[in-house]
Amino acid sequence: MTLRMLGTLLLLSMPAAAFAQSAGEVERCFHNPSACSSSAPAPAAPAPAAARPPPSAPDYATVLKSPEAERRKLQESLHTLDKYSGPIDGNLQSDASEKAIASWQKGHGYAAIGKLTPSEAVALNNEAARVPIKRINPAPATAAPSPAPPASSNADALKALQARLAERRRAAEPKAQAAVQALVRDLTAYIAADGKGVAGEQFAAFAKWYADNKAAGRGFGDVKPTVEDYGDARSGEATTAEITFQTLQGDATVSQCMMFAWVEATPRKDTQVFSCDDVAGLEKWKTDESLKSAWR
Repeated sequence: MTLRMLGTLLLLSMPAAAFAQSAGEVERCFHNPSACSSSAPAPAAPAPAAARPPPSAPDYATVLKSPEAERRKLQESLHTLDKYSGPIDGNLQSDASEKAIASWQKGHGYAAIGKLTPSEAVALNNEAARVPIKRINPAPATAAPSPAPPASSNADALKALQARLAERRRAAEPKAQAAVQALVRDLTAYIAADGKGVAGEQFAAFAKWYADNKAAGRGFGDVKPTVEDYGDARSGEATTAEITFQTLQGDATVSQCMMFAWVEATPRKDTQVFSCDDVAGLEKWKTDESLKSAWR
């Protein structure tokens, strides 16, 4: 085998890095292998890399200075994600807005400082847009309330009131009639006794009326009573009665009317006599006695 052939074989068996060596070097290595390095030449040292600029600060101003509609949208997104419950006013620098943003940032691995970069704002709105609409389940159907009974008409109410009053009057009528008849007996006895008796003692105005008519030369005829009112009073059962006296003078007969009021007792209490025209006086007496009418 010739020397050139041996050199060729040696060249083929060497690593690829050795191809960079010249043919003379190959031949020399073949004759003196220890004089050659089996490793590839060291690569040249790389040039020093250019200095990198420092990272820029996060851009929060773009979102804070964005149009109000966009800032409101971000608040609405925070509200949709249950992070914000304040007013939708576009103020992203309020305490409520910053706390809501910080809470959202913390849950997504961002720096929780309460302000949004443009990319965070896009992510926030996109997440809120994917939240399904919450639907309120309709309340279970309940039975319809029964219709209220029709209101009574005024006529029905009046009839009911009249019925109650009539019942009370029927219950009180025997007592009222008995009280008035007892008064008529005392009045008649007083006239028959020529001005003597309990009627004059209890009703001073009646005694004066009798004396005035007697002095005028008048005689006395029938005494006709009518129950005016009856009921419970402050100090007992009170009665008022209209009494008509027939007075006689010559051939003339004149009717004279007086209103008697008293509280049943022995003797009668709180007695009073009014002219039949003195309605106001009679009603005041009833008020003073706290009379609760069972008659009208």
